[in-house]
Amino acid sequence: MEFEQDIHPTAIIHQDAILHKKVKIGAYSVIGKSVEVGEGSEIGNHVNITGNTKIGKSNKIFHSSSIGEQPQDMKYKNQETYLEIGDRNTIREFCTINTGTVEGNKKTKIGNDNWIMAYVHIAHDCIVKNNIVIANSATLAGHVEVDDHVVLGGLTAIHQFCKIGQHAITMGGTLLSQDVPPYVRAVSRGGMAFPNGINSEGLKRRGFTSKAISDIKNGYKIIYMRDNSIDEAKKELAKLALSSSDVGLYLDFIERSNRGLIRSSG
Repeated sequence: MEFEQDIHPTAIIHQDAILHKKVKIGAYSVIGKSVEVGEGSEIGNHVNITGNTKIGKSNKIFHSSSIGEQPQDMKYKNQETYLEIGDRNTIREFCTINTGTVEGNKKTKIGNDNWIMAYVHIAHDCIVKNNIVIANSATLAGHVEVDDHVVLGGLTAIHQFCKIGQHAITMGGTLLSQDVPPYVRAVSRGGMAFPNGINSEGLKRRGFTSKAISDIKNGYKIIYMRDNSIDEAKKELAKLALSSSDVGLYLDFIERSNRGLIRSSG
């Protein structure tokens, strides 16, 4: 988007903040000392951006969001920590995104081309990668990692240190305390999250071939429908991955998983 710098006269901008000459800042917004805002980014009304926060190009942050505030962690003692937001993200109304902690990565990181809807909370040390949709009122606790092309349904709540694999999707109201493998559709029943097939519609929309989707389904069956242990599943997945690089994502994710995978309800 082409425009010249447009800062509303009621906005409060610290003299040391770094704003590209082509940004927009709305009425009554506050931009702190250690904030950097990149070219083409738009900040709405009543937005507070503070902390060591770097915002890239062509982002749009809607009104009343709090970006770069201190982490909600009782161990935090005013250490130097950071928030980094990439390019072309949309952050809707009343979102809260905090900086990192020294116990974690010292940095919360948002990638590129993400669509973050109203009232979303992204806590300290989270890593939210690229092309992700986070629907209204979803909450990510500290140290959560969300891989590319994930969709988190509204009111999804994710326990600290959980990981969500590429192309996974959670249904609205999903409560996660374990990791969700790539491609998997997660749903809550009785306060626990369970796998419920793969995100086949999402894969079709992203151009996956019929063969690739079939291979991914077979990988899901190996993990969830053959009464395999994780070690047994890994052996079978490794054989299938020889002819399907898409299946390899399952193996890579299992190796990175710390909290264990969500498991079938039986």
